[in-house]
Amino acid sequence: MAVQPWRTGKVIRIENETYNTRRYWIQIPELDVFDFVPGQFVTLDLPIHEKPNKRWRSYSIASWPDGSNVFELLIVLLEDGAGTPWIFNNIVVGSEFTLRGPVGVFVLHEENYKKDLFLISTGTGIAPFRSMSQYIKLHNIEHKNIYMLFGCRTQKDLLYFDELKQLEKDMPKFHFLPTLS
Repeated sequence: MAVQPWRTGKVIRIENETYNTRRYWIQIPELDVFDFVPGQFVTLDLPIHEKPNKRWRSYSIASWPDGSNVFELLIVLLEDGAGTPWIFNNIVVGSEFTLRGPVGVFVLHEENYKKDLFLISTGTGIAPFRSMSQYIKLHNIEHKNIYMLFGCRTQKDLLYFDELKQLEKDMPKFHFLPTLS
């Protein structure tokens, strides 16, 4: 697999998903289509350190391929971190930054659809599973049961809750199982 070039991403939309998690829609203006496979991620180069490899932060793509040059990231604020406080305090609609991707092999293959899938995550780890599940629906991919087990502490931490409950209604073999600790 070839190394992806660094590109400029432009933030075109930001929404608060929960009290500490935001959704960021990123456009790649130089591309007509940002082509990725559900489950892949991008790496952001943030101006938070003088050494390049200490500036890089990777995030799973939360959206699914739609033929556009826009994708969504789901980012939780880690108050003691270096990257997310900078993102939350500095990135606004219209901001530009450098990113690389898509990369990663955490993707579904044709043989995966022939057996039950268990998509287990906590927190923003739900992002690639949301991408995969919505892609399956969009493309009417024949599949066995999909069990999405999502753990978080409280109801206010539930990410994409309404969307995933609707997906459960729209896809008879999709089962959204949020678990609160």
